[in-house]
Amino acid sequence: MLFLVIAWIGMKMKRILITGASSYIGTSLERYLLEYNASQGGEFYRVDRISQRDSSWESVDFSGYDAVFQASGIAHVDTGAVTQEQQALYYQVNCELAVATARKAQQAGVGLFLYPSSIIVYGDSAPYGKRRVITPQTPADNSHFYGNSKIRAEEELLRLTAGNQGDNAAPGEEARAGRGMQAAILRLPMVYGKGSRGNYPLLAKLADKLPFFPDVQNQRSMIYIENLCEFVRQRIEAGQGGLYFPQNAEYTATSRMVREIAAAHGKKVYLLKGLNPLVALASRMPGRIGALANKAFGSLTYARNMSGNMEDYCLYDLEESIRRTEQ
Repeated sequence: MLFLVIAWIGMKMKRILITGASSYIGTSLERYLLEYNASQGGEFYRVDRISQRDSSWESVDFSGYDAVFQASGIAHVDTGAVTQEQQALYYQVNCELAVATARKAQQAGVGLFLYPSSIIVYGDSAPYGKRRVITPQTPADNSHFYGNSKIRAEEELLRLTAGNQGDNAAPGEEARAGRGMQAAILRLPMVYGKGSRGNYPLLAKLADKLPFFPDVQNQRSMIYIENLCEFVRQRIEAGQGGLYFPQNAEYTATSRMVREIAAAHGKKVYLLKGLNPLVALASRMPGRIGALANKAFGSLTYARNMSGNMEDYCLYDLEESIRRTEQ
């Protein structure tokens, strides 16, 4: 008991600045850290959030913050619906704004800059029926404008913090703290949780409406939002930069996720292998139908050895994470 009291007293309160007033990950991280304070009975994290929709953020004093989490950004959308002007906005927000924020943080003496990147930097998932596993040797693919905007930001951030990243030359390794501002780049797979956007709400609608669903055993790396927030909290505590690939401790099949979502509401969705040929047919069709089928039932995973000790930050397994999402 005395040891715990001494450890509690010795913990330094950290100030965190989160950019992006309406960011899902940013608002979730703020809530998680404040709930952590309450659960531990102390103020271990003081969190501020700012908007970057206009230039007013430039007058904010960054000094005194231990870490800045760059939640401002434009998420991935269907490339077929994006104009050249919109693509330029992706680079402006996902790259130029992030680098400008990091430079301001560096000048203010902030120790850690956290940048949420994406698994999309490696390109698309494998099509239906095939597997694609990202390993430390897999090169980034800069052919997609969204992924390319993230890659450019990563490169600029690493240049900005060159010499501060310690020995983190290889993916998955951690840098030594105490070398000036470091950049922690998080190449995130699909993030889901209560209030999430993107693919998860669509799967939830299907789970609510359909009594049957294809029994396709694809594999996807995903991360539940509270698992991600715990991972970020640990990075803030460590003050370490580097390139990171957090994911849930288990890969997820689209069919299993739909079944678990339905189960969380007391419903049953029957998974039928007899529907798989229809998925196979749809995946070979040209245009949007084929793209959607391959996106929904394709496979894309990180090799497990890239993601550190997942037991340290994966607080909830798939079943419990979906229950918490749907409650």
